[in-house]
Amino acid sequence: MLSQSALGSIAVSITYVMWGTLAVFWDLFGEVNSLYVLAGRIIWSFVFLFVYLFVRREQSGIKEALRSRKTVGICFVCGVLVTVNWGVYIYAISIGHLLDASLGYFLEPVLVGAIGLVVFKEKPGPLERVTFVFSAAGLVYIIAATGTFPVIALVIAGSFAAYGAVKKNSELSAELSLFMETMLMTPFALAFTVYSEVSGTGAGGILNGAEWLLLPAAGIITSVPLLLFNYGVKKIPYYLAGILMYINPTLQFLLGLLFFREELDMHRLIAFVIIWVGVLFTIADK
Repeated sequence: MLSQSALGSIAVSITYVMWGTLAVFWDLFGEVNSLYVLAGRIIWSFVFLFVYLFVRREQSGIKEALRSRKTVGICFVCGVLVTVNWGVYIYAISIGHLLDASLGYFLEPVLVGAIGLVVFKEKPGPLERVTFVFSAAGLVYIIAATGTFPVIALVIAGSFAAYGAVKKNSELSAELSLFMETMLMTPFALAFTVYSEVSGTGAGGILNGAEWLLLPAAGIITSVPLLLFNYGVKKIPYYLAGILMYINPTLQFLLGLLFFREELDMHRLIAFVIIWVGVLFTIADK
């Protein structure tokens, strides 16, 4: 029988594979406003998770969770962080910047490692520390070489690193905590959806027929990997979750080049190579 740590590693790895290929799905929305897509993603994730909890007869935990101000506060913060992460990622795809998004997920382990060391007092091995150093060097290089700050990449990296760290403090089950997060964000998402449709900036006239099914589908493909991540991240050291994260941006990087045909400039390529070299040290340590 697999250990809890092994199960956690498998769950998190599957999550990253799913996330690494989701860009293809978000690209199906075409000209739909990225904020509208984000709102739909939140609303339908909430619906899916409510049904999921109801079928499993775990909805009673919602009332108990709402009685705790600390729990509600943690879930609200997590909801805001994951909403920012989702929104910036969808926006990056809509403007043809999947490579920038993948850079963010390459850099995220640097922040995860720092949080793991400082906040959770975790102790990654010597070669894993080398990986963190190389990732940081890749970030410094791209800033110095281009004279620009990779805003999309850093917002994606920072929001998800913080999300995972706050999530570690949650005592709720993976399903219930994710439900709470989407529930607390849903009123804002609904308000924006209504405003968009009334003002003529929604999906009306863009999505037709069966294409409207993309919105509920967004709730499913959002919730399933997050449920896996929330399950797995509690069973493994946080820095290990950061190392495994490299599965996600590697797949995104390949999709950006081969599927979306985005242009890769020399400075960004060098930064990616620096980071990949660092990843090899961690692989060698396993």
